[in-house]
Amino acid sequence: MTNSVEETATRIWTDVLRPAPGQEDLSFFALGGQSVSAVRITTRVESELGVELDLRVLFEDPDLASFRRAVAEAATARSAAA
Repeated sequence: MTNSVEETATRIWTDVLRPAPGQEDLSFFALGGQSVSAVRITTRVESELGVELDLRVLFEDPDLASFRRAVAEAATARSAAA
């Protein structure tokens, strides 16, 4: 499950933030992230994965790897609670 969750998280990150080639691993704010993009990302995570992700995760300025881990952890916690 984690691979598909992480792949979806990566797709959402790149769709919303549109990093230039070679810049995919820059942090949220370095990629121009702001409140509107944070809402778009969390809304898509919830819609596509059924996982609620707190906006604070993005405002802590994660890079892609940290974001993927946060989404995977939230998905695991949701599965454990079900």
